[in-house]
Amino acid sequence: MDCHLSGRKGGEAKNEVKMEALIIVNPRAAGGRAKQVFQEIKKDLDSFFACRRVAVAEKPEDVAKELDIAAKENISRLIVIGGDGTNHNVVNALAHRPGLKIALGFIPVGTGCDWSRALGMPRKPQQSVEWLAKAQPHPCDLGKVEYFDTRSGGKTASHFFLNIASAGISGEVDSRVNRAKRRTSFTFLRATVATLLKYKPQHVAVECDGEIFYRGKSFLLVVANGRYFGRGMWIAPHALIDDGLFDVLLIEGVSRLKILFALQSVYSGKHISRNDVRKTRARTVYVHSDDGALGLDLDGEEGKGNDLRFTLIPEAVNILLHPTLAAIKKNN
Repeated sequence: MDCHLSGRKGGEAKNEVKMEALIIVNPRAAGGRAKQVFQEIKKDLDSFFACRRVAVAEKPEDVAKELDIAAKENISRLIVIGGDGTNHNVVNALAHRPGLKIALGFIPVGTGCDWSRALGMPRKPQQSVEWLAKAQPHPCDLGKVEYFDTRSGGKTASHFFLNIASAGISGEVDSRVNRAKRRTSFTFLRATVATLLKYKPQHVAVECDGEIFYRGKSFLLVVANGRYFGRGMWIAPHALIDDGLFDVLLIEGVSRLKILFALQSVYSGKHISRNDVRKTRARTVYVHSDDGALGLDLDGEEGKGNDLRFTLIPEAVNILLHPTLAAIKKNN
């Protein structure tokens, strides 16, 4: 669906050249709230951006079609209004179009919003628009994971991720969150605690850049480009989005009671000093489980598979970053 936005001319942007933008809205994201958010901020968007296209896109093929149109029309900005699933579709479509130099920005709408949290974006949609108006394109790494997908009968699956991919308990947590009839700010925490009480750690063998990193029982393996997941869990406090390396963390298969007591430390980032948390940095990560398929979390999307291979693709996309965000970039 195309439409041209009209509205007030925004104060400080009035005399500046507006960047042409493609706006993608997933009308079903966040229980339909994304569509409502767009209606609330469309005048704000028009104040700062020349909104060439506004597209309703629910399916990956819809997103791909819009990106192809954006390439032909030389649109320089892409702003996504949706949740984790929408972001996942957009990032995967962009990754398959490496020649497309459009800069990607997000209006956070959803349960987790962890990528926008790492970027320091305001939670209020109107403030997010102003934040994006001041932001500049910056090259950002992407992760790619390939694995044997048990949900498709063992066929090879391949997905790109922008923020964090993980294997182990997180896949079951995602499943619980996705089954929740009503999502609140505590949905991820409740799902995490409920899963911890039942989850049985699996035996894994993990290689990082071709060398053995860990063998043994594991609750969770995290391969991080960003810093947060699970709605505010600061799982990878030192991850950088453009350094060409994953931050890799593994939580060993210790007792459930010990994990439950340590859960609070993940929100402050203090968990990385624990003896039962292994950490390293790598460009490639390979994981095999002798106990069968591992649950997967890919930027909030659930999956299940084995023989996982994570590969970092440096500077694969351009994202919109506020000029003050030195903390998540290298050489700062």
